[in-house]
Amino acid sequence: MKILSKISALALITLAAAGCGSRQSGKTSETAPAAAPKALTNVSVELTRYAQVPQTEVYSANVQAYVVNNVVPQAVARIKKINAEIGDFVSQGQVLAEMDASTLQQTKLKLDNDEVELSRLKQLYQEGGLSQSDYEAAELAYNVSRTQYENLLENTVLKSPVNGVVTARNYDVGDMYSGASPIYTVQQITPVKLLVGISESEYSKLKKGDAVSVEAEALPGRQFAGRVNRIYPTIDPTTHTFTAEVVVDNADRALRPGMYARVKVTFAVNHSIVIPDAAVVKMQGAGQKSVFVLNGDDSTVSSRVITLGRHFGEEYEVLSGLSEGEKVISRGHTALKDGDKVNVLEN
Repeated sequence: MKILSKISALALITLAAAGCGSRQSGKTSETAPAAAPKALTNVSVELTRYAQVPQTEVYSANVQAYVVNNVVPQAVARIKKINAEIGDFVSQGQVLAEMDASTLQQTKLKLDNDEVELSRLKQLYQEGGLSQSDYEAAELAYNVSRTQYENLLENTVLKSPVNGVVTARNYDVGDMYSGASPIYTVQQITPVKLLVGISESEYSKLKKGDAVSVEAEALPGRQFAGRVNRIYPTIDPTTHTFTAEVVVDNADRALRPGMYARVKVTFAVNHSIVIPDAAVVKMQGAGQKSVFVLNGDDSTVSSRVITLGRHFGEEYEVLSGLSEGEKVISRGHTALKDGDKVNVLEN
């Protein structure tokens, strides 16, 4: 009897515990909330389009004088006059300095004497009183004297060979010219030139006469029109560049030798797809570029790998990966993944 009572009591306790658990489990099932739907990402889109894209490269170069002339006499002599200073603009043929003229004067006296003698002998020759060989000898002596005089005159009265600016004066009045350095250096700066090193891959694209644009760091906001004046025929095997000589008229003399400048060269104009630069997704470490393209049927996005060309203003040229009229995500793509559904905002 006692054993049966104990068994009955244990059964009741077990049933009570099971019922309690069942009620507690039922309560949990009734109060569990349903999963909330994922919020759509707000994005802005831009249509891809074709545009004319200049294939422009920018190169660094220094402004140089178009011509640099060192003004020197032929022989050692004392300087008698100095007529120009550093910074003076001089004209071609303008007298810059005068050397001691004693030798020149002696040569001029001999020339005058030979001229008189030739005139006298010419009269005799015409009258038959002088042989042809004697007359020709006198004529030769006169021509030699004239050449000597002209050469001495050029080296005694020193003139500027070009229109330009005096950039160096190395002697004073009374100094003996020694030949160690020129008396003057005159540089022609209308026009000026720049020697530009250009990648060998562009060699076949550049032509003599092509227009270029020049900007000098010392003259912000100004652009100067230039042209390709000469293309050097060899390529540097170390840098794999060739040299192009660019000439700028520089009529107002604003550009000066030594200025640092940037030369913009346009090799061609491509008809290409363009997109906003903000739409480009750059994959860290991979060097790969992509965009998210909107799928019109269900407002989802697809990741598309693209090949970029030139960057100009706030746009990129796209060489491959996109077609005209596609919608690319220009804002809101930071956390997007391939296949995500988005909410498109009105632009």
